[in-house]
Amino acid sequence: MTKALVIIDVQNGILPEKGAERPAVRQRFDEVRGRIFGLVGEARRQGLSVIFVQHNGGPGHRLETSTPGWEICDDLGRTNDDIVVNKTACDSFYETDLQDVLSRRGIHHLVVGGLMTQYCVDTTCRRAVSLGYDVTLVADAHTTADMPSLNVEQIVDHHNALLDGFDAGAATIRVRPASETFASA
Repeated sequence: MTKALVIIDVQNGILPEKGAERPAVRQRFDEVRGRIFGLVGEARRQGLSVIFVQHNGGPGHRLETSTPGWEICDDLGRTNDDIVVNKTACDSFYETDLQDVLSRRGIHHLVVGGLMTQYCVDTTCRRAVSLGYDVTLVADAHTTADMPSLNVEQIVDHHNALLDGFDAGAATIRVRPASETFASA
């Protein structure tokens, strides 16, 4: 089964300033970017496609297209050979060419990391499974900002537990740490 690494919305302006006030939020963002860099390197060693999903925000949005906040973080190991899919909604498949890209490459299994856990990562993983793709969600390679009632650690832990084993037909989400991702994906 052909796999691809899909990195969602790891962009300079992804964390809203208000949601990133606690130092642990920024520290986790730095750690996740480091893990993604490692995953990108391993995907390349295995000859897998690397796909970066980039959110196109409208005027005034923190991810407004063609602004510094919109740019994909430059410490992820991205090259010109990587695929960039632009989106305007939480669902990386909604009105994008992601499914066509995957189909043309014969990809049936997505290894997913990125931001924001409870929005774009969750939605994309669920949608992928409903479209028949197996998904490995990298447990320690996605993150978000604190919310009023939950902190980032609670949100990530909740989604890792909630999504592990989520299925539709034969397609399933498995949650694995970065250290085990390509060994068991």
